[in-house]
Amino acid sequence: MRILGIESSCDESGIAVYDSEKGIIAHQLYSQVKLHQEYGGVVPELASRDHVRKIIPLIKASLKQANCQPESLNAIAYTQGPGLIGALLVGASIAKSLAVAWNKPAIGIHHLEGHLLAPMLEDKQPEFPFLALLVSGGHTMLVSVSGLGEYQIIGESIDDAAGEAFDKTAKIMGLAYPGGPLLARLAEHGDGSEQPFPRPMTDRPGLDFSFSGLKTFAANRIYACDDLPDAAKQQVRANIAQAFQDAVVDTLLIKCKRALKQTGYTRLVVAGGVSANTHLRNQLALLMKKLNGEVFYPRHEYCTDNGAMIAYAGYCHYPHGVDADSSIEVYPRWPLSDI
Repeated sequence: MRILGIESSCDESGIAVYDSEKGIIAHQLYSQVKLHQEYGGVVPELASRDHVRKIIPLIKASLKQANCQPESLNAIAYTQGPGLIGALLVGASIAKSLAVAWNKPAIGIHHLEGHLLAPMLEDKQPEFPFLALLVSGGHTMLVSVSGLGEYQIIGESIDDAAGEAFDKTAKIMGLAYPGGPLLARLAEHGDGSEQPFPRPMTDRPGLDFSFSGLKTFAANRIYACDDLPDAAKQQVRANIAQAFQDAVVDTLLIKCKRALKQTGYTRLVVAGGVSANTHLRNQLALLMKKLNGEVFYPRHEYCTDNGAMIAYAGYCHYPHGVDADSSIEVYPRWPLSDI
């Protein structure tokens, strides 16, 4: 079985072909980072227009890479939501059009489910049930996963997600977009002298997150060093970045530990763009070792938005029925629990 996957929820055009015997046999990705950098964030209209330009050439390149003809495909999977409505409509329109032209079924996929299932693309795969920590640019949540499509959200951010807090704090520091990875690199140069930052919502029961206040705390510390000489300011900012990252990672660890205890699970899946953070991975590895559990990640290229995770999710859902309707419908807001 072969599934073509199309991802277009935000600012990355991702196309992949999944083969049930060989795994991912084609993977193409185009990032719009340079397009949006001068604006300091994603401009939805520009994102949609760029998807229009890039998706068809990426599909052609993927089929060529996979040495695959349209007739050998079983279905076309596409991101149906959540995401930017214009960007989603581009991917959905192309997927539905190709489905009609090639006489193939189309499968609408939940973007976060794609992230959640991405570790299944690795040689070492988690078995159900497991706890999932989804940490992407716009989402931070803990999910109890009993099986395919059986997802219960047991904790989520009530304001900024972890990735948003990283990017916004980086922007306050004057780092280029996207700033989260740059802030993480800057944190590597911290000397540990910055006063500890708060660990939000860890002093009360529950599994929800809040990172907006932590971002404000970091902003106040950043503004307080504005009058320092440039050399001193750079070190202080590295120290602030380190303290901020430590606070975010510690908060995620504390909530993961609580959730594992609550669910009784010994397997933890971590997915989404922030799951590529090295400090987070190291600390979660130590945590799961202490708890005699296992932690699973997708490889770095599958942490951010990509077509591979959509193609695989399409493969998983194919036996359970596909959308025979040619109408185009997307869901910019689509709770994971509503799948």
